Amino acid sequence: MVDRERLAQLFEGAPRFLDRLAAAGPFDTDDELFATARRIAHAMPEADQVELIDAHPRLGAPPGTVSALSYHEQGYDRGAGTADDALVDVAAELERLNAAYEARFGFRYCVFVAGRPRAALLPGFAAALRPDVDREAELHRALDAVVDIAIDRQRTLTRATVEAST
Repeated sequence: MVDRERLAQLFEGAPRFLDRLAAAGPFDTDDELFATARRIAHAMPEADQVELIDAHPRLGAPPGTVSALSYHEQGYDRGAGTADDALVDVAAELERLNAAYEARFGFRYCVFVAGRPRAALLPGFAAALRPDVDREAELHRALDAVVDIAIDRQRTLTRATVEAST
């Protein structure tokens, strides 16, 4: 059983989504929880979908403004960037891409970082801004990313709990 506080950690808040997800429980398994989360996320009104996506910080957001889990996911706990980061001003490029993406789509770019360096995220981010990318498809891709991030967070938190108890 996952409590509301844990759900808020997994999904970065998003109260209207959390209300729906909590009301759909209890869940016997994590698979059931996340399948329900994905179904709810895709079925909600668009304003609530945007709230859920925008609950996540921007890629490259200042380290002091992100949750502890986002801090780790975005690599701030691993120090300075990689050699790739030296080739391009990654922070400036992320800022530019964030602004362009939000102006075009009306919500934040959300992707499962999975420990990748920020420079490795730039090509996918830029590709999302191609003229042939459909807003509706991008909205649904971002909603799937939110759930994928939550799945990974659940694994991370469960692993940490198990390690702390041994």
